[in-house]
Amino acid sequence: MESRMITVRVPATTANLGPGFDCAALALSIYMEVHAEPADRWEVVYDGREYASLEGGEDNLIVRALVGTAALGGKTAPPCRLRVRSDIPLGKGLGSSATAVAAGIELADRLLGIGLSLEEKVKIGSGMEGHADNVVAALLGGATFSHYRSGRVHTIHIPAPDVSGVVLVPENPFSTEESRGLLPDRLGHREAVGGSSASGVLAAAFATGDWMTAGMMMEEDVFHEPYRQGLFPDFDRIRSFSRSAGAFGTAVSGAGPSIFVLAAPGSEEALAAKLGEEFPGYDPIAVRATAEGASAVPV
Repeated sequence: MESRMITVRVPATTANLGPGFDCAALALSIYMEVHAEPADRWEVVYDGREYASLEGGEDNLIVRALVGTAALGGKTAPPCRLRVRSDIPLGKGLGSSATAVAAGIELADRLLGIGLSLEEKVKIGSGMEGHADNVVAALLGGATFSHYRSGRVHTIHIPAPDVSGVVLVPENPFSTEESRGLLPDRLGHREAVGGSSASGVLAAAFATGDWMTAGMMMEEDVFHEPYRQGLFPDFDRIRSFSRSAGAFGTAVSGAGPSIFVLAAPGSEEALAAKLGEEFPGYDPIAVRATAEGASAVPV
């Protein structure tokens, strides 16, 4: 590794978008930046208190992704000091773990000159995460619809969807494992067909910019939201209020606890203000879809 410093930036993501369970994700205009410089040992320092509880050494997820990617590229990653600044709420369903994995992959590739293709980064990230939703959008930006099975990833990438939204972030986090534990082992054939068709139309609507249809399909999930609704006591009210305020559709962001509201470009700030006033238990964050995936920024 050259004796130099580098900074990478990775977007937050909202996954599932309703019926696109473990498949669909959208990169959002909230970011994590990781600054790396050579050091005698692995050290990770987070700006701000929210991330202060995370591991600060070689067991940190960014470090593990960096070291693992280096090994896959036939390299050995020498220790670095990583300084992390993130505006992404931790443990709130906005892909914070996928962002860390994407940052580690991007750092390894750039620091060690591995020369990974985007397809290779996506495969590595999906393997580390175990599914190909948040991490693919974090790496590529835009909207992504991915199929991941037996270590192979097939992705449809919509680079620059012209759409915005609001993320409603509650105060308390909960774990993805807790949320996944509520899901059934099986779905009936009729339910699965309905969910599959909604997911397909959702992807087509994103590809064509048909946001009204996209919003309607976001609200047709049968795979996870019906089983997680007990964790979101305000969900139905938020969905109804958002629709009356002009939003396209509402869905649980990832495994939650945040809620994502899809909206027209330019409407996100006003919509966030309305939602914040109506639902004071949530922090409303106005966002836009971003075409920017994991990338280096000038130091």
